[in-house]
Amino acid sequence: MAISRKRKIIIAVAAVAVLGLIVVISIFARGKDEPEVTVVKVEVRPELKSTVTASGEVRPVKFINLTSEVAGKIEEIAVNPGDHVTTGQALVRVDPTQLASSAEAQAAGVQVAISDVQNARGAVTAAENNVSQAQQGLNAAEVGLAQARQTVVTAQTNVDQAQTGVERAQVDLATARRELKRVTELVESGVSSRSEYDAAKDREALALKSVQSAQSNLRTAQAQLKAQQIAIEEAKARVNQQRVSVREAQIGVQRARSSVSSSEARANQQQALLRGQSSQRYKATTYAPLTGVVADIPARVGQYALAGFSTTSLMTIADMTTINIEVNVDETEISKVKVGQKAKIKVDALGERELEGEVKLTNPLAISKTQAAANSGLGNNINVQEAKELKVVLQLVNLPDDVREALRPGMTATANITTDTKQNVIAVPLQAIVEKQPSPTPTPAAGSAPPAPTEKPKDIKGVYVMENGKVKFITVQTGITGESDIEITGGLNAGVEVITGPSRVLRTLKEGASVKKQVKKPGDTDAKSEEKK
Repeated sequence: MAISRKRKIIIAVAAVAVLGLIVVISIFARGKDEPEVTVVKVEVRPELKSTVTASGEVRPVKFINLTSEVAGKIEEIAVNPGDHVTTGQALVRVDPTQLASSAEAQAAGVQVAISDVQNARGAVTAAENNVSQAQQGLNAAEVGLAQARQTVVTAQTNVDQAQTGVERAQVDLATARRELKRVTELVESGVSSRSEYDAAKDREALALKSVQSAQSNLRTAQAQLKAQQIAIEEAKARVNQQRVSVREAQIGVQRARSSVSSSEARANQQQALLRGQSSQRYKATTYAPLTGVVADIPARVGQYALAGFSTTSLMTIADMTTINIEVNVDETEISKVKVGQKAKIKVDALGERELEGEVKLTNPLAISKTQAAANSGLGNNINVQEAKELKVVLQLVNLPDDVREALRPGMTATANITTDTKQNVIAVPLQAIVEKQPSPTPTPAAGSAPPAPTEKPKDIKGVYVMENGKVKFITVQTGITGESDIEITGGLNAGVEVITGPSRVLRTLKEGASVKKQVKKPGDTDAKSEEKK
């Protein structure tokens, strides 16, 4: 039977009315339903620690990347990764054949250079002997010159004496001639006799002979003087010649000594090259420079090792006697980290075992996370959008031997650094803290000047407390923050019940709203499960 149109309209209106009634009833029922909240009673905590958590990796204080100092084929690698080595232990050996040949050739060059030095020193001795002989000849020539000069003095004396004898004989001759003239005049006058005239004549002839003899003696003395003067010139020439010989011999000594210096320098050079070749030969075997653990061996037996600018990396040795943990701390928390603070450290490879650490160094250079991943330093590009981190170095202390043996460089670690500790403090769970915007500033009256622009007001920090089933917001002052709690330094006393959740309810609470405590249902493992959104 077909239903009329009017009947259909009545049925539809009735259905809509019933649905609307159901919605209204539901709304009223929901408005009367009080939300359930989780509350905790504020208590005085005996201790609260503020921590900074950061991740990083195990780093030895000292590690060395050994590289090949000589070129050659790697013949032997005596250790494996993870082995413990001691200082001076042989690690890698490169084929020393070519190096040994070079050292032997250089040793032969040293022997030749030493022979040259000995020959040069012999030449110096011979040159010094020549100087000695030339000096002796010079001394003899100077003695001969002195004797010739003394002979000249004697000859000059003889000339002077002969000259005096001539002058005396000439005086005697003049006297004899005057006497002869006087006697001649007397004889002619008949005063003197002929015998007196003959005697005067004889004296005049004798005086003439004396003059001639003295003149002959003078000529002889002058000839001797001239001969001695020539002898002096010859002696001077011999002295000059010997002096030249002495200077030439001395120059020969200097040249010989210079040759010795050059030979010694060449010998020293050859010896230095020999030491270098011997050192290279010694470096064909690489020895451990420290006691530690072999962290990595990138080289392989049979590989050709290079030296110089493109040297081949052989292995990395880490000194594990003192171990650091290097972590990256967020820039917002780095101000809390100070040298000397204690830390608890977990290494992924050791499971849940906690190690003790102490802050040793904070790096002043902030780097972005991408830079930290690339292990780079101060970059040229500035990125203000990316968070920055700073490196903090923690030193492991009181480390057991079994843990030390198990740790390896590069292992992942997480550190909880205790930045502050307080005793007997009032604290509440972190999720109980609520930040609200302050009440809006009242609108100024008409006609009054608008207020001067100020900075954006900071949010008010507080908690919701439950009093007689009603919600009340209390402003608080906070102190240090622990792992799950935060210190209350003002505005809240012990014994007060603080609302901690659920968070979906906590965000919607209003001042004076009615709430009821959450009842834990059978099967619930944790009331915090209600915090899930």
